[in-house]
Amino acid sequence: MKTKKRYLVPNDYMADPSVHVFDGKLYIYPSHDWESGIAENDNGDHFNMKDYHVFSVDDVMEGEVTDYGVVLDTDDIPWAGRQLWDCDVACKEGKYYMYFPLKDKNDIFRMGVAISDSPTGPFKPQPDPIRGSYSIDPAVFEEDGSYYIYFGGLWGGQLQRYCDNKALECATFPADGEPAIPARIVKLTDDMLQFAEEPKPIMILDENGMPITADDTERRFFEASWMHKYNGKYYFSYSTGDTHNLCYATGDNPYGPFTYQGKIMTPVVGWTTHHSIIEYKGKWYLFHHDSAPSGGRTWLRSLKVCELEYDKEGHIITIEGLDK
Repeated sequence: MKTKKRYLVPNDYMADPSVHVFDGKLYIYPSHDWESGIAENDNGDHFNMKDYHVFSVDDVMEGEVTDYGVVLDTDDIPWAGRQLWDCDVACKEGKYYMYFPLKDKNDIFRMGVAISDSPTGPFKPQPDPIRGSYSIDPAVFEEDGSYYIYFGGLWGGQLQRYCDNKALECATFPADGEPAIPARIVKLTDDMLQFAEEPKPIMILDENGMPITADDTERRFFEASWMHKYNGKYYFSYSTGDTHNLCYATGDNPYGPFTYQGKIMTPVVGWTTHHSIIEYKGKWYLFHHDSAPSGGRTWLRSLKVCELEYDKEGHIITIEGLDK
């Protein structure tokens, strides 16, 4: 499906948008791309991402975008090493909780929490990372007063360094034909500051009910978890990373398993694809990014949005990533 797309912040490089509606207003929480001066590599060392901005917009496709400025910086975080990658924000009882991945002083990704009285920040970080946290790309999902985080990313996201929530001496990848490395889900404690349980794997199954395998790179999970509901179904969406697809799978509860359904979006300009899906004022939107404004340099990405549609069976109609 070809659809109108809009760049939201044309004068800066923002990526990995997490989007929520709080008190009837739509807020965007992206990562912020800066050049590090390091050559591009699979660990993402070319990303020098050191702060977060918050944006809001009333009319998604036409309205003015408001920038609330820097709301959290690595200099504010006591345990910081480097690289603030994708974050997400949840609201509970009038407080706003920002969950962010950040490499500690040993260059290991952990997840932290920062708190604000406003969806526009500023956010004050807790003194230590969440106990037992690892990897990247936290996405928060709330249902019936319970809050869950989906997370994980391969390669530079370090997910391959863990098994059963324990760090490995050496990173390991499954062989061809073996189940792919899964994303994780974990419930949060009532105070929103810690994990309430051990993180659990998110199983993505094929049409025959078998786990998607590691060599099925067009469909297997790589990074960029997101969760939304549509007509009572749970839609787990994600990026396939090096094959550049946005895909989704559906299930009957937040933990899955989820059955693969198809592509949300075909590849865009640039290496990574990261997104969120939200309903606002009666329409559904896909927020994402590409690298077209920077000439295709994958470490300088720009926020983008387009409308998203479902067919009568609840399947997401695939969007063409490239504008032709």
